[in-house]
Amino acid sequence: MEATIEFADIPARFRACAARYGEAPALYDDSGVLDYGELDRLSDAMAGALVGAGLRPGARAALLCANGREFVIAYLAILKAGATVVPINLLSSAQEVAYILADAAPVLLLHQPAFAAVAEAACACCAGAPIRIELAADRPDFAALLAHPPLAPRSGAEVAAVLYTSGTTGRPKGAMLSHANLIANAEGSWQGFELVPGDRLLVVLPLFHSFAATTAMLTPLLHGLAMIPVARFEPRLVTQAIARHGATVFLGVPSMYGVLLRHAEVLVEHWRGVRLCISGGAALPVALLREFEARFEVILLEGAGATECSPVFCVNRPSLPRKPGSIGPALPGVELCVRDPAGQVLPRGETGELCVRGPNVMHGYLGLPEASREAFYDDWFRTGDLARIDADGHVYLVDRIKDLVITNGMNVYPRVVEEALYAHPAIAEVAVVGDPDPKHGEVVVAHVSLVAGAEVSTAALRAWCRDRLGAHEVPRRLVQHDALPKNASGKILKRALRRYGVETAADGPPEGGASV
Repeated sequence: MEATIEFADIPARFRACAARYGEAPALYDDSGVLDYGELDRLSDAMAGALVGAGLRPGARAALLCANGREFVIAYLAILKAGATVVPINLLSSAQEVAYILADAAPVLLLHQPAFAAVAEAACACCAGAPIRIELAADRPDFAALLAHPPLAPRSGAEVAAVLYTSGTTGRPKGAMLSHANLIANAEGSWQGFELVPGDRLLVVLPLFHSFAATTAMLTPLLHGLAMIPVARFEPRLVTQAIARHGATVFLGVPSMYGVLLRHAEVLVEHWRGVRLCISGGAALPVALLREFEARFEVILLEGAGATECSPVFCVNRPSLPRKPGSIGPALPGVELCVRDPAGQVLPRGETGELCVRGPNVMHGYLGLPEASREAFYDDWFRTGDLARIDADGHVYLVDRIKDLVITNGMNVYPRVVEEALYAHPAIAEVAVVGDPDPKHGEVVVAHVSLVAGAEVSTAALRAWCRDRLGAHEVPRRLVQHDALPKNASGKILKRALRRYGVETAADGPPEGGASV
């Protein structure tokens, strides 16, 4: 592997790649291929247009855009203008977008026509609303942006991106990630995934999300590889893109791999050119990992991260022995430890809060100094994950601290229960939460969806669990759904299931579900 040259910021690193790789493909989509030289030229031109619209060094620009060349060009252009990019979740309501606009105070809001109504409504709620710029590849005004005189290289904000957390515990917080953070994580991902020249990374995870933006956009574009952005997750659409553009690496979340397993064998044949799949964003059930690898004949590596860590801090390596159920060792350049509630470091093998230190860790939360301090033990970021680290440095996630269920004073880790249920052949998806209970404090509740055509009784599932779990871990209630609620990146929304539990405690199963 070649030595890496240090660069001050992402535009400088990308320009060096463009100078070196020139006519090599940088991006494939349904509109064709963009090579490095053309992507560099187009993002330079848009940067000039954005500066002409009022974007200054150190300012912020929000980006509301689906996966595609528009997102990539705009992202690079904002950074080349010396500004900070604020990507916005595509599933956000106008009220949620308005909150981010008020909090981040961007000068510009770049959006596609599909999000015009949300953008307009959000701006109407904001004092000092940003200037809106529409990104539509088939319209003259977009062509004018790309035909603008290019901007000369300029220095700008130290913070490259402000990425808003999902807000599972209150309002979303804007994690400030510097150019150095993102370059370090792209370099660590390049090494940790063991990518090779010629790799083409297909990304259907939304690029506004840190996992996709770093691993599937910045990592390839800062190493001379190609990316294949796909706008939505639909197995046939994804498979067509793999076959058409020769994808060699696929990045997804566990729920995507579960859906892919339930589709026709004819689709599987088109995946033979994929040499590596990577899973992140949520815990990957061991049963799902083994079944996917056996059917698709491809290595599936589990890793983990946090938005505040740019985001990857752990990943299994293709060339190292894997331990199913582990998220692997630390990414190169990253340090990990586990700590008790008092902040004391625990020995290897003991369970505590996973903490991260390294060049990938954020500068803090935008405008929230107290929350920023609370997120750290000195310079160690607190992930909120319960984990243990074995003697070889492999990390095993036990659960999220906030997901821990305490029933009759005993700890129940939802992931343990989920792993047991995922091993049942009728189960497609499962999420375990704790519902409040006046007698027991909390009770264990399993929300499940079944494989198409499958049937299973409550008695059978409970018997299955009793054979594999302690008595306190066996779900008191099982609720069947057609599908479990998910966010835009495909992660199951446990907070929605908890809300269902509170709302339906006296009325039976939640809307759209049925007790089994």
